[in-house]
Order: sequence, then structure tokens, then C-alpha cells
Amino acid sequence: MDPDTPDLASLRAEYQLAGLEEADLAPDPYAMFRGWFEGARAAGVLEPNAMVLSSVSVDGQPSSRTVLLKGLTDLGFVFFTNYESRKGRDLADNPAVALLFGWYPLQRQIRVEGDAAQVTREETESYFATRPRDSQLGAWASPQSDEVGSRADLDAAYAAAVERFGDGPILCPPHWGGYRVLPSSVEFWQGRPGRLHDRLRYRHSPDTQWLVERLAP
Repeated sequence: MDPDTPDLASLRAEYQLAGLEEADLAPDPYAMFRGWFEGARAAGVLEPNAMVLSSVSVDGQPSSRTVLLKGLTDLGFVFFTNYESRKGRDLADNPAVALLFGWYPLQRQIRVEGDAAQVTREETESYFATRPRDSQLGAWASPQSDEVGSRADLDAAYAAAVERFGDGPILCPPHWGGYRVLPSSVEFWQGRPGRLHDRLRYRHSPDTQWLVERLAP
């Protein structure tokens, strides 16, 4: 082994902070998520609303990236992005996605699978108005996922956006907006000793009720 290469095989941690039993579950995954989310916030987890979003292109190529959860109702999980980005192009062809919340200091994960659909324009514009001004300008300046020649080109595009809007209000770009992920399943994962982790999954059944299943680790 190269002496400068970490011994990855020996890196391990024992998970023993808590367990997860069926009796611990809320009646639905949204209430359960809110409880775990508040626990992550209280524990000081960095950006507890950060989630890995995985999409699949029209030719079957998967890709993942971290985005921020910006809304949660009993209709699903909401995030915002550039509709012309790689993820936006993927979702236009294939709405199936997966979300992963990794709250590793708590030895917890939440896995969500479902379909994504654009939110209303009113919802997008309402959220866009709450963004910091520099983030609003960035939405106009960045051709997200496209190749750019240099950092200077990106800075120039941002400067052009600053000049365009001056001190006035910044309109929401037509190519920018939100998606709502309506889950078909939501899994709550709690690390346990010996890698015998607890995995409890809510699965949406045809009669719109949530079924709870325990999965092997």
C-alpha cells in the first residue's frame, strides 16, 4: 500500500447512539421527518436541510448533487433550481428522483423516493422574493451546469446582472423555479451496533395509506 494512501479498510465507527422501533414512528412520514429534523437542528447539525438529490437522464445516466430543502408539506418536499440545469433537464425527461438526508453526527439517514413536479409560478416567485439579493442576481448570472470559459466570465455575467437591475427589485428568471417531490416511500435509518441498523420504511399503498415495513440492514 502507498504510505500516503489512507488505510480506508480500517476506518470504521460503532453506531450505538439510539435505536428505532415501530412504536417510535409518527402516523405518517411527514410528521416523522419533522421530528427528526428538529432533532438535527437542536443537535447543531450543519445545514440540516441539505439533501442529496439523485436524478436519471433520458439515456439512463444517474447523477447526484446537494440541494437545500426549502419547503415541506403533506404534499411533499420542495427545492428550487435552474430549470435549464442538468437536474432540470433530467427531470423534464424522467421525474423519478431520490433524496438523501445524511445526519451523520446523529447516526441517522432519511431516504426518499418519488416523482418531482414543478411548483406553481406563484410559489416560485414568493420564495424567490425571500432570497438574499446576491443569490437573486446569481440566478440570472449563472447558466447552471453549462460550461463557462473562466471564473472571470462568470463574474462578468454577475456584474451585468447588477447593472441590469441597479437598485430596483430583481424579477425571478423565467428559467428558475421550484420542484415538489411527492414521495412513494420514505425510509428512516438509525445506526446500530454490529451494522445491524434499524431501517423502517413508510410506503405509499394504492388506497393512499402509509404502510410501515422493516428492512434488513
